Amino acid sequence: MAASAIFSCDQIGLDLGGRSILRGISLDVKPGEVLGIIGPNGAGKTSLFEVLSGRISPKSGTVAYGGREITGLPLHRRARLGIGRTYQTPIVPEDMTVAQVLKAARQAYRPYLTPDDAEWGAGLVGFRIPGAMMADRLDTLNRRKLLIACLLMRRPSVLLMDEPAAGLINSEIDELDDIMRVLAKELNIAIVLIEHRMELLDTLADRVLVMDAGETIAEGSLAEILLNPRVKAAYFETDAGGGLH
Repeated sequence: MAASAIFSCDQIGLDLGGRSILRGISLDVKPGEVLGIIGPNGAGKTSLFEVLSGRISPKSGTVAYGGREITGLPLHRRARLGIGRTYQTPIVPEDMTVAQVLKAARQAYRPYLTPDDAEWGAGLVGFRIPGAMMADRLDTLNRRKLLIACLLMRRPSVLLMDEPAAGLINSEIDELDDIMRVLAKELNIAIVLIEHRMELLDTLADRVLVMDAGETIAEGSLAEILLNPRVKAAYFETDAGGGLH
């Protein structure tokens, strides 16, 4: 782990259902840095997030936050440390208004937060939806904004974001790009980003890690990894490659 890194994992191994899912994955991310992760379906990207967020315990390896090993800590304790996570599908409560969702986030655990905290989080992401609206009526972008606002009001220092551009059109991706720049460069949040939209990674990611079949096959700038012979062989020179995802 780099001395300046706030969050890292080292040699993560994971078996599920008798299959080897992750093999020796290591990464680190500094405050204000965006680390992109790409790879085909089945590469193990989301499984890695399950380990990093604390939903699944690895077979081997360690996870560290702020220089402290947290491999054994469950998801809720990592959240309280300042590690937030978003999911590819932005699921919101069907029977709650926007105001009720924000209140539930404020009161999820002590210390309870104030409406001003919720307003601050919503303002950062440009979420300007009336509180009386039912959350399940929101479009995909505003669902993402609402869920990110709920995380931001707790002032996280690390965000694990699983394909936040999924389901968005180009103009919405541009808006998401602006939001994530604020999170990383103004709030100094370390972001680990699973994403297949190359245009988003090209503008945001400081480094990109490429996974294939549970292993890291390349790491560097997006331009560097696209020229990497192993990446080209895996994704561009075989019938089964199908491109980067």
